[in-house]
Amino acid sequence: MTEAGPPLELQGNLWLSVAGQSVGGHGRFTLLGLIDACGSISQAAKRMGMTYKNAWDAVDAMNTAAGEPLVARSVGGRGGGGARLTERGRQLITRFEEVERAHRVFLQSLQATPGLDEDLALIRRIGMITSARNQFHGRVSALATGAVNDEVQIEVAPGLALVATITHGSVESLGLAVGVPAYALVKASSVIVAQGEGCYSTRNQFSGTVQRITEGAVNDEVVVDIGHGCRVVAVITRASTAALELREGGKATMLFKASSVIVGIAP
Repeated sequence: MTEAGPPLELQGNLWLSVAGQSVGGHGRFTLLGLIDACGSISQAAKRMGMTYKNAWDAVDAMNTAAGEPLVARSVGGRGGGGARLTERGRQLITRFEEVERAHRVFLQSLQATPGLDEDLALIRRIGMITSARNQFHGRVSALATGAVNDEVQIEVAPGLALVATITHGSVESLGLAVGVPAYALVKASSVIVAQGEGCYSTRNQFSGTVQRITEGAVNDEVVVDIGHGCRVVAVITRASTAALELREGGKATMLFKASSVIVGIAP
């Protein structure tokens, strides 16, 4: 797709560990810095918006992971008493701040890498987990508004688009508009396989080459390459595979209704 969408931001979190045990990340080291500034775990907890117990649990976990005290606590009343950072605690804060600055510089330099937006979008799609065998990614290329349902056309490759019918409320809640990146999901069980092109009532009709047939005890999985790097997967009975004389390398047409398409947007 040539139309550019909003740029993706590269973000990351940094934390330190000792012998596989997490000492903590930005939040915990901020807490350490506040303890040093306030001289009190309870005051530092208030400034962090934490309970005293959660703050002390965090300090205890850091002391345990480090294998030595990072915070030395003097006993006082309930929720009171003083606290100070040990030399090792101050050293770790300094080291964390140095590494965090280097980490930010690294992310900024990586953000400026040409073509990063496209690569990050691909990584995000690869990481998307769904039970639907058919996943298409593209941009909304047309919208037709109806009284109850709207028709959404998603271009998944140049010259290749599919149509979904969803409620007008769903279009509004998803923020769908022409040019918005979107994905479409279709269950393999919703796909009808036919031989040859013909007159069908389904809005989505894609012809291509049978790439793979995986035989099962009752049903077969049929994968058809429809070009442009896209495939459509269908699950049909073994009897249907035989009746249609489907074979790998042969031709087939994949059909599915617009109402069978689930539309989503990336978070």
